[in-house]
Amino acid sequence: MPPAAEEFAVDDLDEFESRLDSFLNRFHADDLRRILLPDPDGKLHFPLVIDFAELLEFDPEVAHQLYDYPKDVLELFDAAAQRALDKFDAAARRADKRKAGDETMEKKFVHVRVNTSGSALECPEASPSIGKVRVKHRGTLLTLKGTVIRSGGVKMIEGERKYQCRKCKCRFTVHPELEAGNRITLPASCKSKSAKGCGGANFQLIEDSITCHDYQEIKIQENIQLLGVGSIPRSMPIILMDDLVDIVKAGDDVVVTGRLSAKWSPDIKDVRSNLDPMLIANFVRRTNELKSDLDIPVEIINKFEEFWAASRATPLKGRNSILKGICPQIYGLFTVKLAVALTLIGGVQHVDASGTKVRGEPHMLLVGDPGTGKSQFLKFAAKLSNRSVITTGLGSTSAGLTVTAVKDGGEWMLEAGALVLADGGLCCIDEFDSMREHDRTTIHEAMEQQTISIAKAGLVTTLNTRTTVFGATNPKGQYDPNESLSVNTTLSGPLLSRFDIVLVLLDTKNKKWDKIVSSHILAENTEEKKGKTSDPEVMWTLSMLRRYIHYVKQHFKPVLTKEAERVISSYYQRQRQSGTRNAARTTVRMLESLIRLAQAHARLMFRNCVTKLDAIAAILCIESSMTTSAIVDTAGNALHSNFTENPDQEYIEQEKKILTQLGVSEDSPLL
Repeated sequence: MPPAAEEFAVDDLDEFESRLDSFLNRFHADDLRRILLPDPDGKLHFPLVIDFAELLEFDPEVAHQLYDYPKDVLELFDAAAQRALDKFDAAARRADKRKAGDETMEKKFVHVRVNTSGSALECPEASPSIGKVRVKHRGTLLTLKGTVIRSGGVKMIEGERKYQCRKCKCRFTVHPELEAGNRITLPASCKSKSAKGCGGANFQLIEDSITCHDYQEIKIQENIQLLGVGSIPRSMPIILMDDLVDIVKAGDDVVVTGRLSAKWSPDIKDVRSNLDPMLIANFVRRTNELKSDLDIPVEIINKFEEFWAASRATPLKGRNSILKGICPQIYGLFTVKLAVALTLIGGVQHVDASGTKVRGEPHMLLVGDPGTGKSQFLKFAAKLSNRSVITTGLGSTSAGLTVTAVKDGGEWMLEAGALVLADGGLCCIDEFDSMREHDRTTIHEAMEQQTISIAKAGLVTTLNTRTTVFGATNPKGQYDPNESLSVNTTLSGPLLSRFDIVLVLLDTKNKKWDKIVSSHILAENTEEKKGKTSDPEVMWTLSMLRRYIHYVKQHFKPVLTKEAERVISSYYQRQRQSGTRNAARTTVRMLESLIRLAQAHARLMFRNCVTKLDAIAAILCIESSMTTSAIVDTAGNALHSNFTENPDQEYIEQEKKILTQLGVSEDSPLL
């Protein structure tokens, strides 16, 4: 059996219980009255959520006892809540003169749940990472944060049994031990409280005295972003009971408060049995909506507004200074940096007239020769996103990317893969071409419908994958500009059409470019450069970029203007009619990509409407994805694209040229 923890003891139990009653009457009288209302769902168990910080302020001694002895104090708390509930119920009956039998269902099970957010239990000692849970924490109240990687089925488990002594007819209750596989251990002798005690050892189970509870086991894993390089993410099994079951699923971010315990590992022949740690949950809080939540002070927001106020005359110059903060160690590559920013910011998700959800997250693929900085961009993009998973095509199977069914203790469970764990964030897949053909096809649904439908080992369900996919791949052999992308990358047409932006980085021999790049890299290591910190782009550090991307995603929902609609519609029709178009890329998905990228550019420009400028910026991004350009000469190698001195002036010339090519004038009718 697991070693026993120190026993709970107070000087005056009655006085301790009265303090619990006082706390509940003062802070939770309304919640208890709400539980008494008729329940249409016919629930058996009702949670009563208390705030640990409130309890600590009201009665520090009770709060400390709750932290040290959660099992005993929570049982007393549940009993106090039941007493308060009965008192309010009796008062309500007296008020409206109801009879005792009028109540449709007796509210017998009230569970006090402890919410520790913003309290002392968020300190490192009471809220360790999963990998730092040790024996000293056993029996105490802990708060663990992680991602649900495995979710078991809901079972029934015994909560208590009542026995009667055959000799003296004394009745007593026995609780199964969860730590010992829910095994029931009967006492050695009768628990009669008579002076002599009967000493009987023969007991009889009382009929219909068995109480059952809902029971579910899940497993949570440490957040990968919080770990250092080389650290293996640790996991912890969590026991959910009663009203806590089935409220989280694989891929959810959760904060779990509970009592740390241990159980014997399963009996396997010739294998030593050990004690495995587990957390018996008392309160579970889903934090999915807080996945990308960042603390953005008002001063930082004011900085953003001041920056754009100063850049009102030259907005594109302001945009370019933001883009220079993306991968600053790589010289130039303006097109790639713009594409990375638009991919991370994304468009606005909406539901069309038929009820079909149209995704707002763009996907991006970098196709390039070795040494063109593809992996650098992947790593930097992962840092910019609060929730990201990096994997390689060679090291990932279809199960590792999507979801897998695993057998644990004779039961099949679902374990989340990279795309499910990156739900609401970014999934970076390096060496995309190294994936097996079968594995590539599994992500079709995840990229477009943003769900994964699975039917494995009798488990049929659908999981969310609302994630942005950022892939990098090498071309197959020497890149042939005369061939289509499908031929050069060995990726199928349906998969390529799901990527909003596909940029080709070719390491061609360009003497002028090589000289500029080598000068830039050497200048980074010279004495003069090391002392300089007065660059105008120094404001856009990694932390500022993360905050900016989060802020514009949360606060701007851009809508298309008539001008932007006209430009996007004209370009789409022009591409469809082009004789040199790439059939795999020029589909209706390209029209949706244009809208997404235009919305992302409007957000990047700190605006709530999509203007003609945003539409043309989206067109230039799509044009950079084309092997043969329909209207401008920017297609081809994005590796040599650079930041210009006067982007606003250059844009005016590009706008004239593009609108002329598309045949769109200011007063032309909407197509």
